[in-house]
Amino acid sequence: MALFLGFCASAQENPFKWDASIKHLKGDIYEITLTGTASSEGWHIYDCGPYENGPIATSVTVEGAASAEGGPEFLSKINTQWDDIFEMNIGEAENPVISQKIRLTGKEPGKAEVSIEWQSCRGGMCIAPDEAQFSFEVPAASAGSGSADKSGASFSWSLIFSAIGWGLLMLLTPCVFPMVPMTVSFFLKKNQGEGGGKGRGRFLATMFGLFIVGLYTLPIAVIILITYFAGGEAVTADIFNWLATHWLPNILFFVIFMVFAASFFGAFEIVLPSKWVNGSDQRSERAGLGGVFFLALTLVLVSFSCTGPIVGTVLIQSTTGGVWAPIVTMVAFSVAFALPFTIFAFAPSLLGRLPKSGGWLNSVKVVLGFVEIALGLKFLSVADQTYHWGILDREVYLAVWIVVFSLLGFYLLGKLKFKYDSELKHIGVLRLALAIITFSFVVYMVPGMWGAPLKALSGYLPPMNTQDFKIEKYAGPSAAGSRTEGQDPQAVYGFTPKYSEFLRQPEGFSALFDYDEAMEYARKAGKPLFLDFTGGGCVNCREMEARVFSDPRVSALLRDRYVVVQIYGDDKTVLPEEEWVQHPVTGKTLKSLGKINSYMMASRYGVNAQPFYVLIDPESGETLSTRAYDLDVEGFIRFLSEALK
Repeated sequence: MALFLGFCASAQENPFKWDASIKHLKGDIYEITLTGTASSEGWHIYDCGPYENGPIATSVTVEGAASAEGGPEFLSKINTQWDDIFEMNIGEAENPVISQKIRLTGKEPGKAEVSIEWQSCRGGMCIAPDEAQFSFEVPAASAGSGSADKSGASFSWSLIFSAIGWGLLMLLTPCVFPMVPMTVSFFLKKNQGEGGGKGRGRFLATMFGLFIVGLYTLPIAVIILITYFAGGEAVTADIFNWLATHWLPNILFFVIFMVFAASFFGAFEIVLPSKWVNGSDQRSERAGLGGVFFLALTLVLVSFSCTGPIVGTVLIQSTTGGVWAPIVTMVAFSVAFALPFTIFAFAPSLLGRLPKSGGWLNSVKVVLGFVEIALGLKFLSVADQTYHWGILDREVYLAVWIVVFSLLGFYLLGKLKFKYDSELKHIGVLRLALAIITFSFVVYMVPGMWGAPLKALSGYLPPMNTQDFKIEKYAGPSAAGSRTEGQDPQAVYGFTPKYSEFLRQPEGFSALFDYDEAMEYARKAGKPLFLDFTGGGCVNCREMEARVFSDPRVSALLRDRYVVVQIYGDDKTVLPEEEWVQHPVTGKTLKSLGKINSYMMASRYGVNAQPFYVLIDPESGETLSTRAYDLDVEGFIRFLSEALK
């Protein structure tokens, strides 16, 4: 070490100059990129080590309105070689580019202070360590787009893509497809009867698409924004939570889906009052933008019998994504729905390439009927989970889905026939392909009846702990592999956890269900607390449990290194009167476990949506790190491991 210090030349100016940039990744996560440029060739810095009794490793610190999310990573090449002086392998970088992820922590806009400390060396000579500091203006943690907002709500891009897919699929339904030539002829008449030629026709076609988007999006946006600005984010979140988890809207949606499915099968026809449709159609004959608006309104009203339940599904699923998620999701759906009409209005010649109306349209409607049954079951499942009715355990849910999709497969093969189906003399390649996909899906689901995890469906199925029959229970340890049951809480903790009489232990590890009880136990055990803000009706929570928590490395960390507490924010169980809480702002008495937990999480951690994960030092109560919905297993392992350090 003395030899190393002898080569240091503190008087020389450091040859490295640093530039820094910031890029938003997702939610409240940003990436800082630090780029070092040397004034001449041959200079290098050391990597991040660490090196005990060795050279000074490069380090990055984060302060202010953000905290470091993991350690710094070199994006540039590192040359690692044996050093005879320090007697160890040392990494060097001549053109360093370093990435440091940060997580916003402030509830108000502020500055993230990022500093890098390094040592420059060349040819055996090293300059005294130096430091460069950078300051970044960052918004509040709720302002970033991506996977999480201030509430910890997940914003799933898969939901956006799903909405786009449904919007495009609606074109092929018998309620919508016949409207295509009608709209094209409308714009052809406008072009022929009014001045402006093609330019005006394209303008009207564009406005037609925008009117469709507005008719689907604006009513939803107005309702949400009124509740948001009148009552604040907490009130809006309460409304979303009520819609997503209360038995009344969920049972109502379940019944609606079953009714629409029966309609799609031909039992009856669901239409809006003819007075509404006829009145809108008559007004569409007006000249100019007024006529275009009423044509768009007519399309929306006529297509209601096909689009209604799909729109409801999209909206309910998006309520777990924060205030803006339903609006953004509905924009995605309506843009995809309106786009084909606008394209055909722009280029009427494309209409000739569309297939002609026929019996295939009713087949599309019947297929949607089967899908409606499968989707509608999810609403009944949510109510069942949050109220602990025990109607739809996992294997019952799977049994219904297996039967529904098996019947769909037979229908695609022409083995089932409904009221308005045309005669099917043979099946085409497309129907055969769809039948193969459907039966393959059925085969995939079958092992789930014996406890297979079925990770691809984890967001839709009830949690694994509701399944009564699992083959490893009866086939011995060799069948179980690395998967384990939730451990006996009495054996783990020495006491029966609070609320465990109606909340079930997760797969692979044990959990407590009361925050104060878990904090007390964590102090005694000398372990940090893993706080899992979850819900019985939370789709993304089930995905996290099935795809991330089930990983043996994650479950081992949670089981051995943490005390796990699951805080249910949607459970409807009414607690004894002595546990009720009075809200200090609204004055309301919170009686159910879910409402009390939601208030506790919002007041302590600013969280009002699930899933959200908090790592806590039980001695100081300090929050070590937080994480929202993210299916990156490696990232979750880093999240757990970094806090342990």
